[in-house]
Amino acid sequence: MATGVIQNEIFGKDYSSLNNFNKGEYESCTFKNCDFSQADLSNFTFIDCRFELCNLSMAKVRNTGLKSVRFINCKLLGVNFSDCNLFLLSIAFENCLMNLTSFYKLKLKGTRFKNCGLQEADFTDSDLSLVSFDNCNFERAIFEGTNLEKADFRTSFHYSIDPSVNRIKKAKFSQSGLAGLLDKYDIVIE
Repeated sequence: MATGVIQNEIFGKDYSSLNNFNKGEYESCTFKNCDFSQADLSNFTFIDCRFELCNLSMAKVRNTGLKSVRFINCKLLGVNFSDCNLFLLSIAFENCLMNLTSFYKLKLKGTRFKNCGLQEADFTDSDLSLVSFDNCNFERAIFEGTNLEKADFRTSFHYSIDPSVNRIKKAKFSQSGLAGLLDKYDIVIE
């Protein structure tokens, strides 16, 4: 496939197949209603781009550059974001279904997750300091060795975070969510 820089373009469902989609650098582009499920987006670069109503489930993102990229109303099941190019990695998610995603060892300081399903997501050894988790579902998500300092979980739910193996200094939790910090003790809270 040809490589190059593509700027200020809008891509719709006609580009659902990578057969007519050139590998390269995409800057200030919008991808709307594209189906990239199981696509190999390895070595692509996206700068200041938006993905709206796209399906990227099980997409391969090895060495993919995501620099100031927003995902809105997208399906990202099983995406391994830890395979991405880490240089200037900057992502945000709103109304996304992200079950079984991996953020293993990523530095996501200050990232915003709003109204996302993150069931069984893996945040092991990640830096999630100052991250805003607004109304997110963390059922069976993994937090181990994770830096959650000053992260905001006040409107999120179903998380189970062990304070003895994660850094949670000044993290924000709602009173109703405090039980998620005590799960390992198997106590009954009424």
